Amino acid sequence: MNWFTRVRNSLGFDADKKSTEKDLWIKCKSCQEMLFVAEYEENLSVCPRCEFHGRISADTRLALLLDHGFQMVDTPEVAEDPLKFKDTKKYTDRLKAARAANPHRDAYQVGSGEIEGRPAVVGVQDFSFMGGSMGMAVGMAFCAGAERALTRKCPYVVVTAAGGARMQEGILSLMQMPRATVMTRRLKAAGLPYIVVLTDPTTGGVTASYAMLGDVHIAEPGALIGFAGQRVIQDTIREKLPEGFQRAEYLHKHGMVDMVVHRKELKETLASVLDYLQPAPEKDAAA
Repeated sequence: MNWFTRVRNSLGFDADKKSTEKDLWIKCKSCQEMLFVAEYEENLSVCPRCEFHGRISADTRLALLLDHGFQMVDTPEVAEDPLKFKDTKKYTDRLKAARAANPHRDAYQVGSGEIEGRPAVVGVQDFSFMGGSMGMAVGMAFCAGAERALTRKCPYVVVTAAGGARMQEGILSLMQMPRATVMTRRLKAAGLPYIVVLTDPTTGGVTASYAMLGDVHIAEPGALIGFAGQRVIQDTIREKLPEGFQRAEYLHKHGMVDMVVHRKELKETLASVLDYLQPAPEKDAAA
């Protein structure tokens, strides 16, 4: 027993194993700076040094965008593992693991409430659930959100974060692309705004469908947005891609995104966009 151990034992020191350095610090994925977790979360999971926007959960996103008191919208149940799919693991095992690490049964959640007093329905994809992949559950949840917006006659705001379609559901996952597209057309026919907030990353079949069908497209700074990956594109066209290719700022410069908005300003910006797209009816002057 060394001197330090003897002194520590004589003082009755007992470190709390749950309070580790890992719990207190987080490394920014962009600038590699070590940040206090409390400071990072207080800053909405945005690095205070380099402004890198980290990924956040669906629940956190809904609480950030909707006013207090919003309601969660029930999403339809779907058949699980319809193809009895298995790669290195069974699809059912992957679902169990994802659900054990998340508070929800799948990657898309819907909240119904108001954004700074403006009625709205907000749907959010959570990348932490199997990469936010679009399967039948996500497609049905997206449609449930659109149906609620149609019922309330209010705008539908969708926050995307996905690696694409869910390969374990095969063609059934790809069928969610036209299904979601039909719902966006119904919103348009009803004269209801459909706004998309693109977050990191938004790729694959999601980008090829409802992520790019909005009346207004807003992106968070630095978000990766595209269909195929950069390496695939580069190998296909055999040319070096420009710096910042598929990032929010590049897409904004080239007209694919309407605006790039910091997370702190997102709710206020959405409220302004809603006022522009669906202004409140004027009150009767005699009232």
